[in-house]
Amino acid sequence: MATTTTTGSPVPSRDKPGVLKLASPNGIVTKPLLPHPPRDARPGEIPIIDISAIFANDLTQRQAVASQIHKAATSNGVFYISNHGIPEQVIADVYNSGLHFFRQDLETKLNARSPNTNSFVGYFPPLSMKINPFEGKDLKEMFISRYDPSLDKTITSLDNVPEVARKHFHYKEIPWEGTSTVPGFKSAMIKYLQAGLGLTRALMRSIALSLSLSEDYFDEKMRYPNLLTNINYYPAMEQARSAAGAQVPGFGSHTDFQVITVLWQDSVGGLQVLNNEGEWIHAMPIEGTLIVNVADLLQRITNDVYVSTVHRAINTSAKERISITIPTSFGGHETAQVVETCFGPDGSKKYEDVTIEQWSTKRLEAMIRIESQIQAA
Repeated sequence: MATTTTTGSPVPSRDKPGVLKLASPNGIVTKPLLPHPPRDARPGEIPIIDISAIFANDLTQRQAVASQIHKAATSNGVFYISNHGIPEQVIADVYNSGLHFFRQDLETKLNARSPNTNSFVGYFPPLSMKINPFEGKDLKEMFISRYDPSLDKTITSLDNVPEVARKHFHYKEIPWEGTSTVPGFKSAMIKYLQAGLGLTRALMRSIALSLSLSEDYFDEKMRYPNLLTNINYYPAMEQARSAAGAQVPGFGSHTDFQVITVLWQDSVGGLQVLNNEGEWIHAMPIEGTLIVNVADLLQRITNDVYVSTVHRAINTSAKERISITIPTSFGGHETAQVVETCFGPDGSKKYEDVTIEQWSTKRLEAMIRIESQIQAA
């Protein structure tokens, strides 16, 4: 992999030509960056995988899908999925209610902001986040909902939820009352989360097969997942310029730190993926599909066999943009370890076991530390 990690060393000078710098739980990561403008993806460069068979009874069909996922995950770590099972009406309801919510004035939207921003729930205004400490603040707005066993149709009794898992649920901290100005917003978000929960669990079973593991290998880790549903709003270019000068609207260059992220985007587009050659390529919207990104934790537990996707979102159009993401990880009380099918030839592994809680904390601490180093440089 063309990735280097440094820890405990001074932050390099800002944005040298040909190098993209990212923050990770392991320190500063650099990626080669060619001096080319973003281009359209070539046919097959971001593959489209029909995943209808992962819901079938035929193991051979499920293994065929898993094989395609393996190929994509070891390449650029990103792929489209079709026949994913999330109803179009469920998507449309979130999209329409989201537009209604984000088009309100800022004062109204701030009523849906949680006083505890560390819980990562509720509304986040523009310029309130900076995913890449080497780039500017992110202009996107966002509303976050989270998994809760009360929403999980596979949980037959809430009394059986172990206490060790309960402390990682933050759903009850979501200030839903601040969204009451948009009838149907809450119910639309919940229905999307529930549909996404079923999809991500099915995808993790397929990913297990793709790694030559038993299909149920990740089932227990996904019983009470650390799963979010984020609806993201990117203002139109002129609107963004008036808010933040010449800064380009969007979400900075980064990798996701969870296991996978499932993304829907509207017809405006704006998602860009960094390929292994160091080129930004457009991941254009394709009707009827979702996009799946491999995230940092999946790269870690596969011993770097699977590749975490570097991506960003930039809206240069005259239209506002909406995307809906489902960042998914194992339950906060679970432990992530390198899977044995990905050990090196000598049985070696690059990474020690880590709890999901430790991993999340490590990511936040790394962001703060790197930001401090940049400010001091």
